[in-house]
Amino acid sequence: MVTGGAGFIGSAVVYELNKRGFTNIIITDYLGSDDKWKNLLGLEFEEFFPVQQMRKSIVEGGSIVADIQTIFHLGACSCTTERNMDFLADNNYRITMELALFACRRGIRFVYASSAATYGDGSQGFDDDESLLPRLRPLNAYGFSKHLFDLHAHKLGLLKHITGLKYFNVFGPNEEHKGEMRSVISKVYNEAKNNGVVKLFKSYHPNYADGESVRDFIYVKDAARMTVEICLRTDATGIFNIGTGKARSWNEVALAIFSALGTPPNIQYTEMPSALRDKYQYFTQAKMDKFLRFLPDAGVRFTLESAVEDYIKNYLLPEKRLAE
Repeated sequence: MVTGGAGFIGSAVVYELNKRGFTNIIITDYLGSDDKWKNLLGLEFEEFFPVQQMRKSIVEGGSIVADIQTIFHLGACSCTTERNMDFLADNNYRITMELALFACRRGIRFVYASSAATYGDGSQGFDDDESLLPRLRPLNAYGFSKHLFDLHAHKLGLLKHITGLKYFNVFGPNEEHKGEMRSVISKVYNEAKNNGVVKLFKSYHPNYADGESVRDFIYVKDAARMTVEICLRTDATGIFNIGTGKARSWNEVALAIFSALGTPPNIQYTEMPSALRDKYQYFTQAKMDKFLRFLPDAGVRFTLESAVEDYIKNYLLPEKRLAE
């Protein structure tokens, strides 16, 4: 079962599973009224269920979940500006706890999406050592909702049996439905193509020039492959970072976009909304030692430049989804 299977990372994981010959997949998700359903085009799976129907089956022991052997729990509200904490606590924390307890009782392999947002401003580092979880201070309600489950899973001893993945800055095909939460590459692509300009936020940190704050950008194809690989290592339990381990600047992202489009660079810097300034991460970089100890040959395949080129030339320009 893949929760959030019509979403960005979820649909990419289904795509990766299909590539490996797995089609006996149940997808659950909220489809709403946007175009997220299009991410399912071309994917092979057995059944689709709305989230509440799946949730009821989990609680009551219905037939939907009777034969499940593996759960990829990737469904969540990932909006970093969402302020309804009651909604996030139920959608991101409570559903995850229900699924985790269900999986542990039945011996089902359970892999869930945490987030690099749990690391907050990065002052405590980006180490996926579970003993360091109590030190972390997320900067927004979304990050806290993810951190809340990590903390309770650790306290209850669940992390000895399940696997949590802290995804860093994932970008790539199938993210267009995310609106303002999609990657900057997706947001600025049309203006770069049509007007030859990429607009980035100015820096409000004395240690970073405009466009020189850095993030750990990881292509969704790498993130999905690494997710499936870590799932197949059933002894790999606990928290794992999913990133490249190498921070790159926003200016480098912009240059990669212009290179993929074959146009000269033209970067402009705009004011950052005041509401974001005290919540902005100027540096993220996944510590990948633990992941690579388990899977030394399963790290990233794409560089930032090759990923941006693949994304633009094979998906954004032809307006294609991942499985089309």
